[in-house]
Amino acid sequence: MKVAIYGQTYSDNALDYVVELLDELRTIPAEVYFEEDFYQLLKSSRTVEEFNVFTAESGLDDSFNMFVSFGGDGTILRAITYVRDLNIPIVGVNTGRLGFLSTFKKEDVRKVVKEFISGAYTIVERSLVEVYTDPQLPEFENLNFALNEVTVSRKDTTSMITVETHLNNEYLTSYWADGLIVATPTGSTGYSLSCGGPVIAPSAKSLILTPIAPHNLNARPLVISDDTEIRLKVSGREENHLVSLDSRIATVENGREIIIKKSSITIKMIEYTSESFLKTLRNKLLWGEDKRN
Repeated sequence: MKVAIYGQTYSDNALDYVVELLDELRTIPAEVYFEEDFYQLLKSSRTVEEFNVFTAESGLDDSFNMFVSFGGDGTILRAITYVRDLNIPIVGVNTGRLGFLSTFKKEDVRKVVKEFISGAYTIVERSLVEVYTDPQLPEFENLNFALNEVTVSRKDTTSMITVETHLNNEYLTSYWADGLIVATPTGSTGYSLSCGGPVIAPSAKSLILTPIAPHNLNARPLVISDDTEIRLKVSGREENHLVSLDSRIATVENGREIIIKKSSITIKMIEYTSESFLKTLRNKLLWGEDKRN
């Protein structure tokens, strides 16, 4: 078994759980690789043996059985920039807070190995969205995809922007708002949810358009087919606005056309039987916790 380990941990004891995972992996045994910077962090505070390392540019290939991410959902979003189109299944160990993607509690880290070996899991493909501009934004030239969402938003102003929106070359509307989120089903539990968007099952073939604080109050989140090509053009009082792909962000001049569509590649996530999407919704959103139930 070949395992890649990556993380961005900020809590004092989070690295203890990395050591615990390593202890469990020794029982298989497994060939373990660490992300280079995370490995240096681990070595600086724990005594561990020597491991192979990988970076965003080298060290990973499609022979890996599992990519383990230690952190929160933001760490998972960074992890996909390493995995890209290599089809390595990802699992998240939650050392952060809410965690819709990093579903495994750090206290259960040994189960990541045990349940994988026992076959108590399924591989779920998560769709990505891609961004295109003419010319292509240099910030996104090699990483123009997002797992959660693409967001356009205002910059250097308290004034709203206007986001002219076309779907498959047909005009939809012009959102007068702080911005617009184009979310995948995976991203439906992220920024879109906090702006009033719906929760969508990860396997749904949909995208969500969610305006951010719209001035026209009849502007509501819209669910569309994921084979739709979305064209956006922003205008406003300032010369520039922001475009973000998950945690990566760029400044774009107003008037430049932005094309968003479903990516041809997908990300594979390991969904353990003990940590299903519906169980995550119940636990994270406290569904069913009403005393009347």
